Amino acid sequence: MQQADGHAFSLRAQNAQAFLLHDLGPQPVACREPINVTSRSRDPDVQLISNFAHTPFVLDGVAYASVESFWQCLKYPEESRRLEIAPLYGDEARRAGFEARESATTLYRGVTIRVGAADHWRLMALACWSKFSQCEPAKQALLATGERPLVHKTRKDSRNIPGVVMADIWMKVRKGLVNRLGNPDKIDEIESDDEQ
Repeated sequence: MQQADGHAFSLRAQNAQAFLLHDLGPQPVACREPINVTSRSRDPDVQLISNFAHTPFVLDGVAYASVESFWQCLKYPEESRRLEIAPLYGDEARRAGFEARESATTLYRGVTIRVGAADHWRLMALACWSKFSQCEPAKQALLATGERPLVHKTRKDSRNIPGVVMADIWMKVRKGLVNRLGNPDKIDEIESDDEQ
């Protein structure tokens, strides 16, 4: 019976006098309990999903050590400063953005984008797609979350990319990866959906 500890069950009537317990699996999975994705998670796989994780990827010819370094690079118009930040991850990457002047816009590949708006969030989705499609350990960690909801609850929510938006991006990337693995011919549809 110890094998059933922490599992969820459903009770099914076998007939008018007998019932069967059906094991639905581990409770967090069966009940689709949300996973809070933060760099401070006790689960190292959940840490790999977070933007702070050292999960190298290349986007538009630039090598980033983390999604956080990509995000902080967007605060700087100078290419030289962006190249200094790109190799950073964790708190070091986050702190690199503290020196930037607040701006209502950012420039990416010659396009002016309003900070905290949908186009800004699309850049985050693009960085996340690049991370999870290029960094195998991060991809496996994300896929291991199955269909459980992902949330991003921190002490102080971001004004530029609220936790609910960040979590939605991770879940869309996860769905795109699952679809890609199931039918590689649909990769163009997945990527174009993420870009819209």
